[in-house]
Amino acid sequence: MTPDLVQIGNARPRLPEWARRPRTHFESLNKLKTELRTLNLHTVCESARCPNIHECFHRGAATFMILGNLCTRGCGFCSVPKGNPRKQDMRLDPAEPANVARMAAAMKLKYVVITSVNRDDLEDGGSAHFAETVHLVRAAVPEARVEVLTPDFDGNLSAVARVLDAGPDVFNHNMETVPRLYRKVRPQADYRQSLEVLRFAREHRPEVLTKSGFMAGLGETAEEVHQLLRDLREQDTDVATIGQYLQPTRRNLPVAGYVTPEQFDAYRDFGLSLGFRMVFSGPLVRSSYMADVVSEQAQQA
Repeated sequence: MTPDLVQIGNARPRLPEWARRPRTHFESLNKLKTELRTLNLHTVCESARCPNIHECFHRGAATFMILGNLCTRGCGFCSVPKGNPRKQDMRLDPAEPANVARMAAAMKLKYVVITSVNRDDLEDGGSAHFAETVHLVRAAVPEARVEVLTPDFDGNLSAVARVLDAGPDVFNHNMETVPRLYRKVRPQADYRQSLEVLRFAREHRPEVLTKSGFMAGLGETAEEVHQLLRDLREQDTDVATIGQYLQPTRRNLPVAGYVTPEQFDAYRDFGLSLGFRMVFSGPLVRSSYMADVVSEQAQQA
């Protein structure tokens, strides 16, 4: 056992204290959930079982998840429901973009994060729907900053350009893990393809802040994390987020080990030495967690 990783055996482990988040603010949580359901909206906070949901909903923050709540991919780490368009009705809700904008205005958001499921069944990957959502949010809350967290659109760079041309302030696309673990963690994705999405985003809209996140605790080594950070900097990515993988359900991949707070700090310091504007690294960090603060600090760097 290395000093930077708490290894686990076959038994389901107890969370270390540093990976725990108290569950509070139930009134805020339930109120916002009710309002979201009224407009038939989803958040990745709920669908991905984020440990920070109580805190974020209490702050009035939420990451809207569009293109429905069914994903056409089966990533091993993710608890978002899986869908098969040949067996299920996965038609897009034409009112969804306007409802996201309406909800953002009602919440008086100053920073809006929009993400989506993967929709490999759609010719454009849902990018037109994504772009419309950004446009309508811009119109509804013109003073707000907008961050998009997109899928890879199956490598369709025209789809990536469509979302970028809608005018987000921050473009985020997550790498999720190191290349050696892709077959297990992201079997329908491609490491180099995701790097290409980030490279294209930087070149197509150089004024937009670019961002990517990944998980630790899936079985990666420290050197593999370092190489992933180097690969992101080669695409001139501005911001990296690194957090502890927590198994959301028994159907998902088990945790291989718990990374200590000290090691997360070491990853942050290494990333900053490579030239990232901001590296947000810690056990409970998620790619959209405190996104407004991360963006502001990166802009000032």
